[in-house]
Amino acid sequence: MIDAAQLLTLTAILDTGSFEAAAARLGITPSAVSQRLKALEERMGTALIIREQPARATDAGTRLARHAADIRLLEQALTTDLGAGLTAERPTLRIAVNADSLASWVLPALAAMSDLLFDLVIDDQDHSADLLRRGEVQAAVTAHAAAVTGCDCHDLGALRYIATASPGFAARWFPDGITAEHLAHAPALTFNRKDRLQRDWAANLTGKRIVLPSHYLASSQGFVEAARLGLGWGMNPEPLVHDDIESGHLVALVPDRPLDTPLYWQVNRLTARALAPLTAAIRMAAKSCLRPVA
Repeated sequence: MIDAAQLLTLTAILDTGSFEAAAARLGITPSAVSQRLKALEERMGTALIIREQPARATDAGTRLARHAADIRLLEQALTTDLGAGLTAERPTLRIAVNADSLASWVLPALAAMSDLLFDLVIDDQDHSADLLRRGEVQAAVTAHAAAVTGCDCHDLGALRYIATASPGFAARWFPDGITAEHLAHAPALTFNRKDRLQRDWAANLTGKRIVLPSHYLASSQGFVEAARLGLGWGMNPEPLVHDDIESGHLVALVPDRPLDTPLYWQVNRLTARALAPLTAAIRMAAKSCLRPVA
């Protein structure tokens, strides 16, 4: 059995970033914080905190902190079931969300959950399942249809991406239409090194693997604005560029060739029941914005 006070201390250190701040939150001395952490590390047989400024978790510490968060979620669900109301401290849920979903449809679902705090990990939908496997998050929006071991998986729909650019950019770089040769020279917008959307769309369109000259821009809103300003072309989520296309600020490079990315909500089965209201809110928000998967 893991000591509850020691788990609470570990969480306080990670939340506040220091032993002194954790002591102030818990109403104990920094020495007591250090003693509790030392006892927990001895109990677990490994270091849990990297003693830097701010303090951060080792891999084992991260996993144990997620365990502590799971316990708080289950306790909250129990008190609600028993009619005891919410616990004094709202549990913090760590979830992985891709930036485009966060910018286009996820936030209303999170805003509906007044009894939770969120620690959002922004990661590509093709990689967020890895965070679930390592126990670093309790739920994730992911592109993986197969349920991660120990998780429930819910189909959300497909986020449609449209290759877009400003009218001036399209006229300059694609005067004869979208060809492999033009794509090899026209500056593309790329979110980060994990982002394959532009490359995949170009390959699907031309049948060739093209090395795209790219600007790297890790911001969904910045991505759209960069396209408006003519910095480059990029795959933008339809919900974020619909109005710009309607107004003529952006053009779809090949209107009948969008790229649909299926998304799924995966949640740790241990806390799935406690998170059922959030799952319902996520699915409702997705239904209002995403397209059915073909």
